[in-house]
Amino acid sequence: MKFLRNLLASILGSLVAFMIIVGMFFIFMALVGSVDDGVVVKKNSVLEFSLVSPILDYTGKDDTDPFAGFWGEELGLDEILHAIKVAEEDENIAGISLTTGFLQAGIAQTREIRKALLDFKSSGKFVLAHYDVYSQRDYYLASAADEMYMNPVGLLDFKGLATEVLFYKELQEKTGVKMEVIRHGKYKSAVEPFLSDTMSDENRTQIKELITSIWSVIVDDISETRNIAPENLNIIADTLGGKTPEHAVSSGLLDGILYYDEYENLLKERVGAEVDDELNYVGLMDYIQKANKQKIRTGSDQVAVIYAQGEILFGEGGKDYIGQGIIVNALQKAVDNKSVKAIVLRVDSPGGSALVSDIIWREIQLAKKEKPLVVSFGNVAASGGYYIGVAGDKIFADPTTITGSIGVFGTIPNVHEFADNIGVNAEQVGTNKNSVDYSFFEPMTDSFRNAMQESIKETYQTFLDRVSKGRNMTVEQVNEIAQGRVWSGVDAKALGLVDELGDLDDAIAAAAEMADLDSYGIRKYPKYKSGFEKFMENYGSVKTKIGESFIKEEIGSEAYDILKEFKQFTKQEGVQAKMPFRLNIK
Repeated sequence: MKFLRNLLASILGSLVAFMIIVGMFFIFMALVGSVDDGVVVKKNSVLEFSLVSPILDYTGKDDTDPFAGFWGEELGLDEILHAIKVAEEDENIAGISLTTGFLQAGIAQTREIRKALLDFKSSGKFVLAHYDVYSQRDYYLASAADEMYMNPVGLLDFKGLATEVLFYKELQEKTGVKMEVIRHGKYKSAVEPFLSDTMSDENRTQIKELITSIWSVIVDDISETRNIAPENLNIIADTLGGKTPEHAVSSGLLDGILYYDEYENLLKERVGAEVDDELNYVGLMDYIQKANKQKIRTGSDQVAVIYAQGEILFGEGGKDYIGQGIIVNALQKAVDNKSVKAIVLRVDSPGGSALVSDIIWREIQLAKKEKPLVVSFGNVAASGGYYIGVAGDKIFADPTTITGSIGVFGTIPNVHEFADNIGVNAEQVGTNKNSVDYSFFEPMTDSFRNAMQESIKETYQTFLDRVSKGRNMTVEQVNEIAQGRVWSGVDAKALGLVDELGDLDDAIAAAAEMADLDSYGIRKYPKYKSGFEKFMENYGSVKTKIGESFIKEEIGSEAYDILKEFKQFTKQEGVQAKMPFRLNIK
């Protein structure tokens, strides 16, 4: 008994001590938050632009949460764009310097940042770039600069776009663990890696046409700012004309070769400082903290921007996946808020659960009866991502948005062969003819496959009907461009799948115009829990994160991504309206 008393006393003491520490931490952060953020921007400062963190459309940070900036949270595209706009009007910011960061953003996101830099330049301020290494995406972003420089022994990647698809048929045969697949639509190749060891002609065709369309947009943008004809840019890409710093300068991709100290002297010249003077830098992350406290748009009337990002899964949802809970709640809040006069839904999703997509589609239908509702597509708005977007009054897409993919499929894991190999036998007992519909340990029966096929066919027809009504097309017209095929934003506009080519700002302006608003503020939904809050709710998940980090470190990021992709397929439930393949454009 004495031992138990001592044990309980120790546990209680530890809990009390922990709560005291947490309480003191909260008090400390509240005190810190009550004073100025400490970011001082001196006259003739240079905003140092190095994007080193993964970029989401939206991080959903609560400005009143003192822990919002902790726990390695990602950058929000909305924050970056806002910071550039604030810097444009900040008399103490003389210009922007782009430096090596290895940009982790989608092409549509990169294009939006690039456009913001061009707007910044139009105010009369400078944008210069110096990189040790230009990845292709970094180069695309930096091509917005007035002048571009590189380290004398640096590297520049400019060779065109490419992607690859992994196939698992042989892996399944060797392990005895396989995916039972039911699909509808000749281009619905999300499940093709489980059925074949090679790429189908249909899939190869759509991928080639998709990345060619996106590359054409990138080339045209670079052509405009670098004054190099598109055909010459393609020759440079084909001949690797930027493979050395000297080649990159002679081909016109760069303006010069400089060490960083020489580049700093150039910056000093631009801000009117002497060579011996010290430059006044302000880092992007610091400036974002300052900029977040300033509003560009103001007014008693508001346009609500609701962010839907990630795979579509059944559940509450968060910043990493779209669930019906958080999106439906956000739509209802926007409708009920009397200050909100119009709604913009920002979609960045490859799709997922057909059921959840339809639940959200229905809520958008209800919302737009009350207020104008415009949809903005980001990097990806495919399959289920397109499904929810088609409910809006008007759809905007970036020219490089990956969209469409109107098709559905179902995948169910099966371990029959594996179980046989290790000597496991499963026997089923049921009360009725169909009570035992499927077992992971038995081959799929024809009756179950037929039932699944019928369900998928019905879901596909529903999808066609949703698009038909939303886009004012016949079902036959939709079916002709559906079949699970993906399109670029440019092609989607030509086919009538979207209304306009434009970014989030364009969608917001259109929503405001539909609501007859001259001046208005922006209200963002939803708010996500910070990393600290999630840690406090379930600190055991930290062990999972540590384990994931360890595995990734040991086997490498590419092998880890393959493992993660295979695991995601095995966890899918129900009929899927999902993008037809995992596309990592390089």
